[in-house]
Amino acid sequence: MTASSTDLTRGGPPAGAPDPALAPPGAGRGRRRPSRRATLRLLNAVSIVGGIGVWWLLALSGFQFPTPPEVASKAVELWANGTLPEDVLASLGRVLTGFLLGSLVAVPVGFLMGWYTVARGLLEPWIQFFRTIPPLALLPLVLVLMGIGELPKIFVIFLAAFLACVISTYQGVVGVDRTLINAARVLGAKDGTIFLKVVVPASTPFILVGMRVGLGSAWATLVAAELLAAQAGLGYRMQQAQLYYDIATIFVGIVAIGVLGLVMDRLLLLAETKLTGWQERR
Repeated sequence: MTASSTDLTRGGPPAGAPDPALAPPGAGRGRRRPSRRATLRLLNAVSIVGGIGVWWLLALSGFQFPTPPEVASKAVELWANGTLPEDVLASLGRVLTGFLLGSLVAVPVGFLMGWYTVARGLLEPWIQFFRTIPPLALLPLVLVLMGIGELPKIFVIFLAAFLACVISTYQGVVGVDRTLINAARVLGAKDGTIFLKVVVPASTPFILVGMRVGLGSAWATLVAAELLAAQAGLGYRMQQAQLYYDIATIFVGIVAIGVLGLVMDRLLLLAETKLTGWQERR
């Protein structure tokens, strides 16, 4: 038997090969790759800076855009005189109220439609009927019936969030793998246990996606509602700025809505990550 064969038999390195025990610490280890989260954050930052740069170039190229410093200066001015905080609080309060009410009603209705055939047969035609009608198309009727106070604005926001979330919840329930439900029944689980332990966790990702879609619909509906009947709010302020050709104020409203919507969406995404940690992700 050769020396090389003897070394392999004894579990040591082949003759002439360096002994791993004598290698310096860290030798042979590849460089640690950056995490996917860090990469995404870097790409987000690059995208934001690039977008602002494109905006700035368009403003300097002759487009009737205010430059980012002009918009920032107008935002500081509106904040200092109390206009921007008042508008942000008014719009944010309407969105949160309508969105939360819509989501709270949509989740149980979606579960009922997905779990019980009778509820599906009774509710689905009306859900589909109103889903094809934009909430803003109902705004004139709502204003006539409810007046021009806060109630009609919150109602149309509620309707927009509800219709987006209820469909997603319903699809989540009916899309639960039947194998999981049958396996739970074989193990002796009752319907209530199956619903709480199988259906609800499996539907949670769909519910949160529906809430994110509903949040976008709520903001879009809010701005249009404030354009028609409001005394304060970001949409109202943009309409007033349009009358005086105050483009910088319009941009302040657009940026404020975008930032608030992005922050709220990221909070929902964080909740989704915490509540669906068991789900495989790419």
